[in-house]
Amino acid sequence: MTARRFHVEGIVQGVGFRPFVYRTASALGLDGWVANVNGHVEGEVAGPPRAIEEFATRLHTDAPALARVRRVRMTGDARPPAYGHGFEVRLSAAGPTGTGPREIPPDAAICAACLHELRDPRDRRYRYPFINCTDCGPRATIIEDLPYDRIRTTMRRFPLCERCAAEYADPGDRRFHAEPVACPDCGPRLAWQELRGEDALRAAVKTVDEGGIVALKGLGGYQLVCDARDPAAVARLRRRKRRPVKPFAVMVRDLDAAARLARVGATEREVLSAPERPVVLLARLRRHGTPAPLAPEVHPGLTRVGLFLPTTGLHHLLLDELDRPLVVTSGNLSDEPIAVDDTEAAHALAAVADGFLTHNRPIRSRYDDSVVQITGRTRVTVRRARGLAPAPLPLCVREPVAGVGAQLKHTVTLAADGRAHLGPHTGDLSDLPAYDAFVASYDHLRRLTGIEPAVLAHDLHPGYLSTQWAQAQPLRRIPVQHHHAHVAACAAEHGVRGRFLGVAYDGLGLGDDGTLWGGEILVADLSGYRRVGRFATAPLPGGDAAVRHPSRTALGHLLGGETLGFPRPYPWLTRPFTDRLDPAERATVSAMIARNVNCPRASSAGRLFDTVAALLGLCDRASYEGEAAVLLEALAGDEHAVPLAHRVVRAQGLWVYDPAPTLAALLERRLDGEPAAGLAAAFHLTLANVTAELVARAVAEGAPRTVCLGGGCFVNRRLLTEVKRRLHAQGLRVLVGGQVPVGDGGISYGQAAVAAARLAGER
Repeated sequence: MTARRFHVEGIVQGVGFRPFVYRTASALGLDGWVANVNGHVEGEVAGPPRAIEEFATRLHTDAPALARVRRVRMTGDARPPAYGHGFEVRLSAAGPTGTGPREIPPDAAICAACLHELRDPRDRRYRYPFINCTDCGPRATIIEDLPYDRIRTTMRRFPLCERCAAEYADPGDRRFHAEPVACPDCGPRLAWQELRGEDALRAAVKTVDEGGIVALKGLGGYQLVCDARDPAAVARLRRRKRRPVKPFAVMVRDLDAAARLARVGATEREVLSAPERPVVLLARLRRHGTPAPLAPEVHPGLTRVGLFLPTTGLHHLLLDELDRPLVVTSGNLSDEPIAVDDTEAAHALAAVADGFLTHNRPIRSRYDDSVVQITGRTRVTVRRARGLAPAPLPLCVREPVAGVGAQLKHTVTLAADGRAHLGPHTGDLSDLPAYDAFVASYDHLRRLTGIEPAVLAHDLHPGYLSTQWAQAQPLRRIPVQHHHAHVAACAAEHGVRGRFLGVAYDGLGLGDDGTLWGGEILVADLSGYRRVGRFATAPLPGGDAAVRHPSRTALGHLLGGETLGFPRPYPWLTRPFTDRLDPAERATVSAMIARNVNCPRASSAGRLFDTVAALLGLCDRASYEGEAAVLLEALAGDEHAVPLAHRVVRAQGLWVYDPAPTLAALLERRLDGEPAAGLAAAFHLTLANVTAELVARAVAEGAPRTVCLGGGCFVNRRLLTEVKRRLHAQGLRVLVGGQVPVGDGGISYGQAAVAAARLAGER
């Protein structure tokens, strides 16, 4: 007989780990105890040495589905057992300092067992919207502090009834120490004005059925719901929400319903039904001669649709009653943070929703829906939020650091002790409400993880609110160039050690030379980089205003593009484009370019996408960031095409892509009557060829053969596929972010990686 102490680190709180330890120890005949301590699990076991060895093995191999066991330590030497009365689950306690960062479990979608009970008329939780167990339900959105116990969540407001308390205390029950456990007698209740419970649900169903819009209180914030088949309802939602064309996500009842709307392969089926329940961007099925199953207003002009399966019991109940696809989008006005507080939601959404389906469980943390897509066999995270955040990711870091992100698609990252905690998407830092949401998210993540950063890593751009916040803090600061952060995020996620070649394509980021970058080839490691290639520059008339006006960006390229030995497109080629613009605006913008008034220059791949979209007549004014590029990708589809002309030249010690011949060829072929779809595809192929040539020239000069792709342009499936194909043909290793967002949502992780590497280099 012997006794050992055990210590388990990872995502081991809020996932049924203590009940699992209890059952494992009991099955092996071991005595002892287990408890949550800070962010980990620890305890003692006593019994035969072989049984203890088997116990330690099972902690790794048999852990609950939602657990992520990172490390198990067994300590203590042989001594007489201190027990003889079986195994127990003790109350949680605060542990000693220095035990490492605490890992927070993300929310998990309703499990199969709870879904069965939800639909079983004999079960006491029949049709109870807030049903959950240790394998599912809210976690990150209700946690107020750690160790994870009911008294430190928003469920502390709901004392357990006798039957729930019995389940909570029964080691043989799957709700044993399930902190959000509840039932109709003791848990949260639905409300619709003065109606409660089933009456409230029926009122919401009736509203949607009659073409109305419902504001629904979800796990991480309010959601706006309407019938996805009803053009008038969707149009009304767009008008009220002030979201003219940006696509809406659609919730469907099950995988079969998803397959009736989009192409769903084996990988997509797996991702759709995973506990994270992200929105998955899928190719829409084309139907000929039959009514469209979704209103065109759901995703105007696009060939892909974002689908996801129900997350909660409430979602299932709505879909069971309505039996149709539903638009389920963020409960906010355009560009504002998602509403989480009931009073705030009632004020912000009063003019949007026809009714509010709420409940009395507070939401502690703001979490929008995660968004992913599958490109070939590559999973790309577009937005990391509910279900994914704030689960930690590996990062070589020792001294605590924070990456505070950029401006668009903002996130924060806290990192220490080999792990990075990438917080949820908080939106674009464009105003005070978004800034307040960022600060609240940072403070909450810092408190939960226990990470007190010694260093803040931030973007170079002085106008970003995240940069200004960092500069106001009494901590050491490390500025990190935007595109270095992009490719460093990819390299760090994949554990790249040493040098790599980075390809960073996005909208705009401030370069270390004070100009705006966005089409960059970098030789880098995590601590630094050297620019070896770029796109030619062009003016952005009006600065940031050009981002919302692709026609201005196009005029910048046509009239003021960097001269690298090839003439700009001739007026007879550009006239069909310029003649359709407003004469007064065209004259004003042309004068700005000629006089170089408020026309910062940018080497941006994203703005070149905007330019081509405008030249093809797809988008002169964008209502959301990236709209022109999204429309261009949709038009290109899988079309076969002959690439456009391009030039790569040597300029000022760099390899530079000159888009002037590309744009001239595009305009000439358009004038000759070539369809816009073929030209859109040709542009994608051209950029892939350009990338392959820039990379090949860098490799020929000694650059590494591992290539890390980063930046929002690589959300574009056609571009990513074509670039990877060409780089693989050169025998190169090609990496792209999987768990870390490839766009600006991954910047904070890349900043933390760079800061950690620089600190390590100072030792």
